[in-house]
Amino acid sequence: MTEAILLVGGRGTRLRPLTVHTPKPMVPAAGVPFLKHQLARAKAAGVDHIVLATSYLAEVFEPYFGDGSSLGLHIEYVTEEEPLGTGGAIRNVASRLHSGPDEPVLIFNGDILTGLDIRALVDTHQSTAADVSLHLTKVADPRAFGLVPTDETGRVLAFLEKPQTPEEIVTDQINAGAYVFRRSVIDTIPLGRPVSVERETFPDLLAAGAHLQGMVDSTYWLDLGTPAAFVRGSADLVLGRAPSPAVPGRCGDSLILPTATVAPDAKLTGGTVVGEGAFVAEGARVSGSTILPGAVIEPGAVITDSLIGTRARVGERTVLTGTVIGDGAIVGADNELREGVRVWCDARIPAGSVRFSSDQ
Repeated sequence: MTEAILLVGGRGTRLRPLTVHTPKPMVPAAGVPFLKHQLARAKAAGVDHIVLATSYLAEVFEPYFGDGSSLGLHIEYVTEEEPLGTGGAIRNVASRLHSGPDEPVLIFNGDILTGLDIRALVDTHQSTAADVSLHLTKVADPRAFGLVPTDETGRVLAFLEKPQTPEEIVTDQINAGAYVFRRSVIDTIPLGRPVSVERETFPDLLAAGAHLQGMVDSTYWLDLGTPAAFVRGSADLVLGRAPSPAVPGRCGDSLILPTATVAPDAKLTGGTVVGEGAFVAEGARVSGSTILPGAVIEPGAVITDSLIGTRARVGERTVLTGTVIGDGAIVGADNELREGVRVWCDARIPAGSVRFSSDQ
């Protein structure tokens, strides 16, 4: 196994305002762009050539990663002029692959944090002589996902859209967003138009009699598509619950980047990250949260399970729980924002303007 495709072209609309200025894979998780964790895990599994399928804010990736040599990789970039979907994006970069027709090509979605045993997935693919192999994971409530039932040998039987009734839940196995393709199968995907592997490529392959193999790996798995999930994923990386060789420090209750400043009596817990140049003032309490570079947390602020954008400011005694503060936004003193609130980039909330409890 020598090469992989990483699908990093999505607009990240569910993560806005985090993705207004930054493509989703480049939003920092545990102190570095999330994509760096994926690249490091691919490298650790033996991959040395990776093609990034980019689209939204495509110009951001190459200045950061360059040719990949700093990570021990050879990275190439292909930009979609129009969004092509998962299958279309895979086909669009096929000309950059070096593999022979029967060799395996790894494919990863750019928004999944997982402890998948990548080598085991490739070994399963090769030992079963599959055309495509899929990482499957088991979830307690599969209603929000496409189901992938398999037979006793792991061979995929069907791809079922999100079930609507209890009778439709025939398995707890879902598509976890990592695949191994036989190189020649990639060339069968239509070129130059949007294609979904989940809705078109995989069902069509099954109908044509192709061998699709599932491998269940129920280690850590999280779709980072929402702000709450992204914050949790970052915290889990810091706490050591999610594996990554790219975490820039030791796992523990918090991760403070080298140029950040944290007051001696500030309390950081639950996998909190304080980014480069950020400042956390005296008496502040921050739990399970991400403070991005250049942000300022003023005295006595209490922040839980939240993400504070680049150069944003949170005022004295303000309480944030499950909220996202966009880049450059200012939340004045004595505000109280709760679950699901998103403050847009460069917005201004005056002191004492928003509360869920009385001012007493």
